[in-house]
Amino acid sequence: MPQIRAAADEIEARRELPRSLFEAMADAGLFHMAIPRAVGGSEIDLPTYVLVIEEIGKADASTGWCLNQGAIFGTYAARMPRAVARTIWVDVPRAVVANTPAATAKAIVVPGGYRVTGPPGGQGFSTGCRHAAWVAAHAQVIENGQVRMEGNLPEARYFFVPVAEAKLLDTWHTRGMRGTGTHHFTVNDVFVPTERTVPSQTAPLIEDAPLYRIPRTLLFASGDAAVAFGMARTCLETFGELAGAKTPRAMQGLLRDQAMTQMTIGQAEAALRSGRAFLLEAVREIWAASMNSAITLDHRANLRLATTHGIRLAAQIIDSIYNLAGATAAYEDHLLQRHFQDIHVITQHLQGRLTHYELIGRYALGLKIDEARL
Repeated sequence: MPQIRAAADEIEARRELPRSLFEAMADAGLFHMAIPRAVGGSEIDLPTYVLVIEEIGKADASTGWCLNQGAIFGTYAARMPRAVARTIWVDVPRAVVANTPAATAKAIVVPGGYRVTGPPGGQGFSTGCRHAAWVAAHAQVIENGQVRMEGNLPEARYFFVPVAEAKLLDTWHTRGMRGTGTHHFTVNDVFVPTERTVPSQTAPLIEDAPLYRIPRTLLFASGDAAVAFGMARTCLETFGELAGAKTPRAMQGLLRDQAMTQMTIGQAEAALRSGRAFLLEAVREIWAASMNSAITLDHRANLRLATTHGIRLAAQIIDSIYNLAGATAAYEDHLLQRHFQDIHVITQHLQGRLTHYELIGRYALGLKIDEARL
């Protein structure tokens, strides 16, 4: 943790994790927390995983985000033959896979595999691609000139490409979460053998363990919310130090002596503790159900609500602290300014969408919903 905190300014400036920090985290096994034991990973339980990500998020938001994205994408190892999964995640030193969410590439079937080409502008939102050993190009499959179908839907797969065979583009220019290095990448007519591919939505479990029975989107969401709560806690601690040292202009007494400050911090503590408790409760409940192969739509809806609400609640908490801090928090080198920017990038992510409230509201009211979003 001290190493991550000490590197926070460099992470922000470089827009990626420093190599020394990435290597220390990789050597500690953090990026392989969710990989099956049979492959060489830790196969951590979800309640513990969330606490680990929260602690990293307290030290630096971008680092926590990079870790969550890399670790949870590693759960695809549970849906691939063990020897192939080892080739990708274990045989390559410090291996991490950077993915892309949308299947915007095309994979043409050829003898022994596929030839994969991405769109001219690249495939986006590939968190941590600059420290990855592989990129996972996401593509629709083309066979005999036609899109190959899986039932009524186009077949989509992830294609694992050594990072040296891809081109990383410099596209991640943002005000918040700069250190995640969430750039685009492109591949052009790269051959990928069949065994280095996996269906992105329909691959059956090979390692049937509790962690892998939980929908991957909810695993990502759990970590994202944990990062947000970690940030909120750090902001409260940082503000506490400021409030004990700053006398606001045109006011008598320290910032901590103001009634508005005291009320706002009391409300923020209540919001943080209650939101975090909801998240941990939902995580424990779905984990217990998964242990018994008994996850229901109720469990999934509850965790979706807890994660979305957690991200949104963290944003409200950080906003309230930022407003109390006054002009001090306006400077770009102040942690409150950085986290103010960070949290408002996180709220724009799929996992923080406000429409999730509508989804859960429809479910609670007994209306038809798109279950794939849970």
